[in-house]
Amino acid sequence: MTKPLPFARRTARIAATLLAFAPLPVLAQALTTQQQTKVDKIVTDALAASQVPSASIAIVQGGKIVYAKAYGNQGPDVKQTSADTRYQIASISKQFTAAAMLLLEDQGKLSLDDKVSKYLPDITDADQITIRQLLSHTSGLQDYWPQDYSPEQMRHDTTPQKIVDQWAKKPLDFKPGTQWQYSNTGYVVAGLIIEKVSGEDLMTFLRKNIFQPLDMHPVNQDTAYGPGFPTGYHRYALGPVRPESAPGKNWLWAAGELSMTASDLARWDIARMDRALLPASDWEEQEKIVRLTDGSSSHYGLGVSVGQRDGDTVISHGGEAVGFLSDNTVIPAKKFAVVALDNADFGRATSTITDGIMDLLLPAAQDSAVEDHRLDLAKKLYSDLQSGTIDRSMLTKDADYYFTPQAIGDYASSLSPLGKPESFKALGGPKLRGGYVNRNYMITYPNRKLLLVTYAEAGSDGKFEQYLVMPAG
Repeated sequence: MTKPLPFARRTARIAATLLAFAPLPVLAQALTTQQQTKVDKIVTDALAASQVPSASIAIVQGGKIVYAKAYGNQGPDVKQTSADTRYQIASISKQFTAAAMLLLEDQGKLSLDDKVSKYLPDITDADQITIRQLLSHTSGLQDYWPQDYSPEQMRHDTTPQKIVDQWAKKPLDFKPGTQWQYSNTGYVVAGLIIEKVSGEDLMTFLRKNIFQPLDMHPVNQDTAYGPGFPTGYHRYALGPVRPESAPGKNWLWAAGELSMTASDLARWDIARMDRALLPASDWEEQEKIVRLTDGSSSHYGLGVSVGQRDGDTVISHGGEAVGFLSDNTVIPAKKFAVVALDNADFGRATSTITDGIMDLLLPAAQDSAVEDHRLDLAKKLYSDLQSGTIDRSMLTKDADYYFTPQAIGDYASSLSPLGKPESFKALGGPKLRGGYVNRNYMITYPNRKLLLVTYAEAGSDGKFEQYLVMPAG
């Protein structure tokens, strides 16, 4: 899961920041009218289905921003919905922290393989943890914000040092390098190292070395409240959509401190495609999958997730803040990127928007024979579950563990009365996630629809890692 950290209180410094904001670039190779209409529908449908108030998107094709638009209600502090509005991007900020480390390595001021003890010896087992492990979530440091809500402590201001003192001096969750576990704490430690080595505060270093050269104009999200900034929203279950209270200052910092426009983030994506600003070797280093000590893949580089789509490398990351979600997906070889930002921490509209736009503008090639076979396997397992007996050879070890006698009994008792579906169809195409292939299906009956979400090992006969049936929205 992508975790960021909270954001701070409203402040009067906002108005001054807005004056410095630069206009969007002239759009090149704009989408056709038909494509624009379809993109608009993807976004508006996602907002309507999730009840998320607003979203802002940017699309890159051919290495240029070809579409940038905001939709919906950005809140009472924004007079008119605008793509110039900065949203909190939370954990997407991690790739900028990692880039700062790479730049300092280029300057000969540190090595990614340095032990943390060289800079912060008071961290637990600092002599066993490398900077690379901080950036790849393999350090073993306990995450200080695993929740998808803001706990009581986060109502109050903190400092990076207080976070380190409370969480980075606990016993490690595992021996460094042996497991992958998301850790915002590791990024706060990394931020302190950056400041110590560079002699500058983190935001100043990023602004001078990355943001100004790329004509990006982000602000610290602790200041991203008040006039000109979107309001973040929350929802309890299916209750009313309510404005979310801002947490205390400094909780996100190096783990997710930035607020920017979708087009700002798209400019960074273009630099990645062009191997600009940073040396090409730095981009490659950030996108290289870090492997665990047993040789297995973490599916993560330095501040970015790394996957595949039709043989091309996909670089992506999401962000979750108090009242905000974000999603950024880049396919460097295709010179293609999608940015989706919203002002709600529920509904997952950003993922729906990103997937929809990618399927529209860069549809994944599908092997029809493989997909037909996977559909047959999905149908067979569904029928088996209706009868209460399943072929466990179709399941991975994890899926076999999940389908306990109770789980099979509940599946059979709830699905058997429905009988044979009217239709059983694939939704979209296969997508790689977490080392497995995700395929979703719509199962239709006369009076109801069910959604089936599957993950499977690669290949036409790959075992199911997940097979979950749920009501369709």
